[in-house]
Amino acid sequence: MIDQMLMKLRARDNVSELEEQVLRNSISEVRKVATDQVVVRADVELHECVLLLNGFMCRYKDLANGERQICELHVAGDFVDLHSFPLKKLDHNVMALVPCEIAIVPHDRVMQITEDHPHLTRLLWFSTTLDAAIHREWVLSLGRRTAVARVVHLFCELHVRLGIVGMADADGYDLPLTQQDLAECMGMTGVHLNRVLATCKAEGAVTFERRRVRFHDLERAHAIAEFTADYLYAEPRPR
Repeated sequence: MIDQMLMKLRARDNVSELEEQVLRNSISEVRKVATDQVVVRADVELHECVLLLNGFMCRYKDLANGERQICELHVAGDFVDLHSFPLKKLDHNVMALVPCEIAIVPHDRVMQITEDHPHLTRLLWFSTTLDAAIHREWVLSLGRRTAVARVVHLFCELHVRLGIVGMADADGYDLPLTQQDLAECMGMTGVHLNRVLATCKAEGAVTFERRRVRFHDLERAHAIAEFTADYLYAEPRPR
């Protein structure tokens, strides 16, 4: 049930059998959520964290006129709101972009982990700092990268993140999001994104068709986006 989360953690550090069992025991229930269902609402007091088991979810903020900016995508194995444990409420919403399965981890069980399992606590803390690193890279994309580089960079990022949890191969990965979802990640209109995707295809590096990202020249895609995976900290780290 938590295989992807364990793959994500073990890509960076060791997780003992005891720590694995503690994580499994921390889950109080598993739920299914529908596409577009808001799982965490801004400014609502929270008493539990949400672990994404299957599907894609996003964090987003919106304006009074209904325009939405997606601030980060979440894949299987991600805690989508672990920072709600110290904060108790979030300043943004978390929503399912496709049908998802989630696990609920009550805050009191997170508290027990922090008190009894210091190494596991550091692993969970790492997850929140990784989210912050991803967020900073997205800010750089939105502020400084060209539209084409911005889109290709996201495709490259997801290639690494999904690869860690066994959901990507050398050529690409399934991405069951709409073009409007991607536009809201990129700060673009749907029309603009469609033009950018056409340019990406013409460049011969990467395509997004039939809800699959396919790399035709991964090295060229990295060059277009100036992508390096350093900010994803995907290598094992010293304790």
